[in-house]
Amino acid sequence: MIVTVTLNAAIDRTLVVPNFQPGQRHRASVGFPSAGGKGINVARALKRLGAPVVCTGLAGGRTGTLLVEELTREGILNDFVRIGAESRTSIAVLDPTSNAYTEINEWGPEVTEEELEILHEKLAYLAQRAEFVVLAGSLPRAVDESFYGELVRELNRGQLLAVVDSEGEPLRLAVEAEPYLVSPNQREAEALVGHEFVDHEDLAAGLDEIADLGARNVLITMETGCYALLREDRTKLRVRAEAPRVEAASEVGAGDTLLAGFLAGRVDGKPFDDAVRSAVAAGAASVLEAGAGRFDPREAGRLASLVQLEHIERVPHER
Repeated sequence: MIVTVTLNAAIDRTLVVPNFQPGQRHRASVGFPSAGGKGINVARALKRLGAPVVCTGLAGGRTGTLLVEELTREGILNDFVRIGAESRTSIAVLDPTSNAYTEINEWGPEVTEEELEILHEKLAYLAQRAEFVVLAGSLPRAVDESFYGELVRELNRGQLLAVVDSEGEPLRLAVEAEPYLVSPNQREAEALVGHEFVDHEDLAAGLDEIADLGARNVLITMETGCYALLREDRTKLRVRAEAPRVEAASEVGAGDTLLAGFLAGRVDGKPFDDAVRSAVAAGAASVLEAGAGRFDPREAGRLASLVQLEHIERVPHER
């Protein structure tokens, strides 16, 4: 089983507004609410790929109740800790004319130490039968930035495979705790190593820079695919995978779906090459429709054969 953890879960309300212009009055052509947050997006994609998954995290107030109801309606197993503060709501405006995406996110609730301790206990229980535990997204207000790092160390002691998809200081501290896998996008990876990636060599070197910080495996997700450094036993693989060109409706959540595709492939026993190919195909399929983690698995299967996979050599980098 795969467990995903979303501390800053939300109700995402997406509005489709053709020719959106700030400061003007508009009427949305489509509007729909959805349970959101990176861990939930990963869980939704895993569900569509047929991987066994349960999501947990923090949910509070009426928004938290709606969030759990939406997940249950989608058939996604969930076991959230109820908190006193109200979970956040996020608004996204998708302009299909320009393919522009405007996002407004609330900070999220304040969480007490007692509520975090309950989450620790729940995670320890759920993780007993898990192969991967995914720690994803931002942290709520006042939660210490070392929280993910502490969880990674706990999971490592239990010989569980911790996967981290976050950004900023929480990501850096989590990487230092030596997780099994980190999956930043290019911008997050650049912030982590402290410089921009301007070309192929920078991205290839960035894999090892992040690994040197503590991560065992690295996926750097991009709009066009991913770069990956993957190690298991005596196997070490560096690959660049490029997605086939598709007409994107929305690229939001594509990185979450790519990560889900990789984990689903590994749970299914696929070797690294095939898992990366499946991951990039799932990410490409997800941009064909609006809504994070929503895609047609059959389309992902069709696109997998079109993914271009290239083995790359280690590129030296300055420490």
